[in-house]
Amino acid sequence: MALSTHLLLHIKPPPVPSLLKSHRSSSSILPRNFLIPSPCHRKPIKEIMMKPQAASVQSAVSEVMSLIQSSPPTWQSAILSNLLIFLLGSPILVSGLSVSGIAAAFLLGTLTWRAFGSSGFLLVATYFVIGTAVTKVRMAQKEAEGVAEKRKGRRGPGSVIGSSAAGCICAFLAIFGAGGIGYSRLWQLGFVASFCTKLSDTVSSEIGKAYGKTTYLVTTLKVVPRGTEGAVSVEGTFAGLLAAILLAFVGGLMGEITAPEAIICVIASQIANFGESIIGAALQDKEGFRWLNNDAVNVINISMGSILAVFMQQVLLQNLRV
Repeated sequence: MALSTHLLLHIKPPPVPSLLKSHRSSSSILPRNFLIPSPCHRKPIKEIMMKPQAASVQSAVSEVMSLIQSSPPTWQSAILSNLLIFLLGSPILVSGLSVSGIAAAFLLGTLTWRAFGSSGFLLVATYFVIGTAVTKVRMAQKEAEGVAEKRKGRRGPGSVIGSSAAGCICAFLAIFGAGGIGYSRLWQLGFVASFCTKLSDTVSSEIGKAYGKTTYLVTTLKVVPRGTEGAVSVEGTFAGLLAAILLAFVGGLMGEITAPEAIICVIASQIANFGESIIGAALQDKEGFRWLNNDAVNVINISMGSILAVFMQQVLLQNLRV
């Protein structure tokens, strides 16, 4: 007993680790990939809440883009696409159209997108931009001479409808599949030709009023003041021809028409514009034809261009293929 007591007194107890050593040695007990959270590693609650919101916005944008790119176009994609484009292009629209004119243009754009997609819309947009730009050329001079367009060139709904009536009819025929698949290309050709005709007419008239040195009445070849109904000038006629070529090129570039059909559009537009000049000189503002205002003449003009293009495609191209 005395021996065991003596041995116990000489056995040294294990050292008590200090707090620092205990803290250091405890890390070896924890798994290597265990991290003690600290304030710097905690994500803010606001950031966590924003993630679902960002995901929902991204999903909405994705849905909108897929709707816009619908093929074939739908009424929903046409309305949405026009709404976005009209909002982005509002400064240009306001400079060229009245409020009611913008409303009419929105209906035209929606119909165009539904019938011919983004390529058809781009064609009409090109027509509008060029037509608006040439109308503003030398506006002060035109106003001083009394030949400028009303409201500083800002078109109203009558002008929009008068400039697009034939194109709208072609769009409706394409939407409802009139004549079947074989005729769909014809309605597309008539659509492009109508706007080539109108742009050529607008450019030739505005450039002629701005830069035409000598203006002739088309029915008698007498020299008349610039801005006279049915009058033509070399400068204006050449500018109108270039405008028709440019818009036909855009139509071909966008796949709306083929190269031979682009040539047909240019030829048809020039014939139609010559006919419109004859109507303006012989009938417009004459007794019994007071109803024949600029908007009515525009409808006749673009209708002639559209019908001529379709007729020439059927007669000339079909005979060449045979």
